[in-house]
Parts: sequence; structure tokens; C-alpha cells
Amino acid sequence: MDMNSGQLLFTAAEMGNTRFVIELLRMFPTTINKRNNEEMTIFHIAIMRRNKEIYNLLYETGSQNSRISRWFDDNNNNILHLVAMTSNDTTQLQTVAGASILMQRELLWYKEVEKMVPPAFRNLKNKDGKTPYEIFSENNKELVSKGLKWTRDCMVVATLIITVAFAVVFTVPGGNNQDTGIPIFHRDASFLVFIIADAFSLFTSSTSLLVFLSILTSPHGQRDFLYAMPGKLMIGLVALFMSVAAMMITFAASFFVIYKNTYKWLPIVISVLAAIPVIIFAALQYPFVMDMFRSMFDSRYLFNTGKRVLYTNNKRL
Repeated sequence: MDMNSGQLLFTAAEMGNTRFVIELLRMFPTTINKRNNEEMTIFHIAIMRRNKEIYNLLYETGSQNSRISRWFDDNNNNILHLVAMTSNDTTQLQTVAGASILMQRELLWYKEVEKMVPPAFRNLKNKDGKTPYEIFSENNKELVSKGLKWTRDCMVVATLIITVAFAVVFTVPGGNNQDTGIPIFHRDASFLVFIIADAFSLFTSSTSLLVFLSILTSPHGQRDFLYAMPGKLMIGLVALFMSVAAMMITFAASFFVIYKNTYKWLPIVISVLAAIPVIIFAALQYPFVMDMFRSMFDSRYLFNTGKRVLYTNNKRL
């Protein structure tokens, strides 16, 4: 039964069935020391599969820390090599929006395992002569390039909005008085909304462009994706969304300025239609913004949450 329980344990760990792993460890506590044919424990598998729930069980079994931290395979790879080699190679990470967020999660895993590994092991070379971070850097080059490409695409959108918002200032609805140069509808409240919304769109799109430009022009490495990059991306994306919303308000307000005394129903219909792109944009980008928010503020709680799930009658496994 003990052999079967060990096989079940590794199968559940491979499939990411955390609840079954916990129940099995409660029934057969000694299986936590089991190793598969590659001399790996369930915690090695959790690292490879990026399963933080199973990995966090390690904090409840202090005796296992020193064992897995001193693990080596036949190619002289330690556990830090393992997390580097499996970086950007899990299906679980595909559910996280954005290459920059993927890169940040990978760095979090690398930093977490690095804390567990003895300092003398962190820069050891394997049989190929590579350190863990060299392997990690090679495996994540594509994530970095994808993150920067997404930034360039956002810059193009921000530039288009800036161009439109700047041109609108000189082509106000109704035109200007030929003698004074003052806009004809400058006393209308809808015209004031038009001007304020256009200016706000210009400022926010400029802010977004400058933030994305700073990402591309400032020197940065993969480690910058840990905290600095998600913060900049969130600021840039939120500013871009605000500029799109303000641009649509400007568009709707111009119809109120021109048609408020003729086709009164037309500005209302146009305003409703103008709100649709903003709502769609917000709905599509909301998951990505929330991922960035969690990466900035909740990522420190991914590991060692303090939640105890293996205790039974106040005893450890």
C-alpha cells in the first residue's frame, strides 16, 4: 500500500491535484520522503509545474528544506538549475495575461528557490558549464522581447490619440469668430466639456506614451521585470484607457455642441454608441490590469502564506 500511495502521490503532484496530495499525505505521512525514478520529491515536481500550493507545503515540513536544497542530478544540476530549465515551459503560465507578467512570475519563482538554496550552490555550474541564472536568462529571452513588442504597440495607439487630440483643438465645432478668433460656442456648457475632455485625452495619452517610451529607452534587464516593469506597465495602460475614454467623450460632446438645437436625439444616440468601444476596451483589458495589480501588490504573498493545511491534532507530518 505504501508503494501505491507513493505512485498516487507523484501522479497527483504531476496533475496539480493539490487537495488529493494533502489528503494522501495526511493518511500516509511517510510518503512525503518518497522520490521518483529521477530522485525527485513532490516539491521538485511542484517547482517544475509551478504549483505554489504544493510548494507551500514545504514550509510545514522543515526537515525537507535541506534535503531538496542539496539535490543534484546526474548532470550536476541543482534545484536552482531545475527552476531555470523549466522556466517558461509550463501550461499553467499560459493563463496569465501578458509576457511581462509571465516574466515577473518566473522571476518570483527563481528568487523563491534561490532563498532556499545555500549561497555556495547559487552560482555552481553544471556539466555544460552554465550557472542557474545563465540558463534562466536564455530560457526567458523570448518573454522579454514579447513584453517590449507589446509596449511598442501601445506606443503606436498612444501616438495616434495624441495626434487626434492635438488637431481637434484647432478645429473646434462651429468654428471661430472671424473678428475675435474666439470659438462661436464658447459659452455653451457642452463646449466646455468638449475642451476639457480633449485636453484630458491629450495629457493622459502623452503620459502613456512617455511611460512606454521610458520602458524602451531606459536600460533594463530581466530582473527589472520583478517589480519596476509591472508598475510602469500598469500606469501606462491605465493612462491609455483614460485617454481613449476622454477621446470618446470629446467626440460625443461635439455632437451636443452642433446639434443640440436641431436634432436633440442625435447627440444622445451618438453618446451611447461612443460608450460601447470604451466598455469593450475596459472589459478586455480588466483581466490584464488585475494581473498587473496582483503582480505588484500580492506577489509577495505567493509563497509561505502561513496557512497550515498539514497539521493534524497540532502535530506535524
